[in-house]
Amino acid sequence: MNLSQADVCCAFESPILDQVLPPILFLEFIFGLMGNFVALWMFIFHMDEWKPNAVYLTHLAVADSIVLFCLPFRADYYRRGKNWLHGDAMCRILLFLLAANRAAGIFFLTAVAVDRYLKIVHPLNRINQMGLGYALCVSLGLWGLIFLATGYLLADEHFFYNSNRTQCESFNICMGFSPLSTWHNTFYVVQFFLPTSIVAFCTTRITWQLRNRTLDKKGKIKRAVQFVMAVALIFITCFFPSTISRIAVWILKVWYDECKYFEEANLAFYTSVCFTYFNSVLNPVVYYFSSPVFSGAFKKLLNKLLGRSDDKDQKESSENEISTVDGKRS
Repeated sequence: MNLSQADVCCAFESPILDQVLPPILFLEFIFGLMGNFVALWMFIFHMDEWKPNAVYLTHLAVADSIVLFCLPFRADYYRRGKNWLHGDAMCRILLFLLAANRAAGIFFLTAVAVDRYLKIVHPLNRINQMGLGYALCVSLGLWGLIFLATGYLLADEHFFYNSNRTQCESFNICMGFSPLSTWHNTFYVVQFFLPTSIVAFCTTRITWQLRNRTLDKKGKIKRAVQFVMAVALIFITCFFPSTISRIAVWILKVWYDECKYFEEANLAFYTSVCFTYFNSVLNPVVYYFSSPVFSGAFKKLLNKLLGRSDDKDQKESSENEISTVDGKRS
């Protein structure tokens, strides 16, 4: 039987990945589960005042908590030398959840940045008065977009058979450019660069706006810098390496049609993808720095656990609140 170029797929032995990734994925599962459990507990039971950014962060915490339960299955897959034992349906669901979580991590973090940009740089914009109903509609719209962009992973089989092992991958390196493969790679790249541009614009404008104000200048700039650092940490550590390595694979496919040219790029991609899952561990850091409501609730809960009075923390929080316009606070 003659195979077309698109039917020729590459399989590589990766003993380094099989040894290194399982413990990393397991640690991400443990620490991510603890951080997101605390975050959801605080959002549900200890949030005195809900604001739109808290809605976005809650949806992000839910997405992270769900996808974390995929990591033990992924760790077991690598431990067995990339051999999937849990059937076709579970493979589809797992790959869909992993892709949806990456999109959710990027989109909802971007939503928080845009919300903060509007409240600080354009405080009189009527969107700021729309409240929680508007934030809920935005969240549902983002989930709809995420499902439309990644739901196709539920429709097709993703098995690739190699040396009596069943590989479960959504990024198999196959020669040629099928429509589905092209979309899969395009969305993977675009969903990073477009939101990153939006976040960079928002944080730059926020920092510039706060530097031009005098009221509570030190507190406001400190919070803005903390937010920028937290966002940059997530995007650079978790999403940038896998995006660049995926672009490298894409470029190699333009020039070569033999598997031997893709082995190092394949190793780099699957190593960097492991860091994508790390966003579920780092997102609670963003929750703290990007939401005064969350940080206040966290300090209040911590003081209760330690049996301390929270009067001092409330005073410090009020001093560091962000002034939106002429002495009004948000």
